[in-house]
Amino acid sequence: MGKIYNLGVEATLEVIGGKWKPIILCQLGHGALRTGEMRRRIPAITQKMLTQQLRELEEDSIIAREVFNQVPPKVIYSLTKEGKSLREVLIAMSVWGEERINNDQKNGKDVQITSQDYTGFVEM
Repeated sequence: MGKIYNLGVEATLEVIGGKWKPIILCQLGHGALRTGEMRRRIPAITQKMLTQQLRELEEDSIIAREVFNQVPPKVIYSLTKEGKSLREVLIAMSVWGEERINNDQKNGKDVQITSQDYTGFVEM
């Protein structure tokens, strides 16, 4: 028997869920990037985690990996057409999250957001 989902949102979260995938997708929304540039833009992610997340996104056809035959090897990651189709979902999730954070702050909860810049999703 194949995979069974209760709701379609499960399939979405399976592909883009987690702490790092949305951040990676936001960065790639600005344009293709090499691994080192992504590490500079997302300093809190480890190399191992970045590599793992990139592989998973590539396996799910959300990003493309282009390898250039040179020394040292050059690898560039970019969004695929399917990856770009997540644009509206990711924007909606960002807006919803910011509204929730604002409400939590108004209600006295100790919660912060370090960046409200989700232009990478807008530029997809």
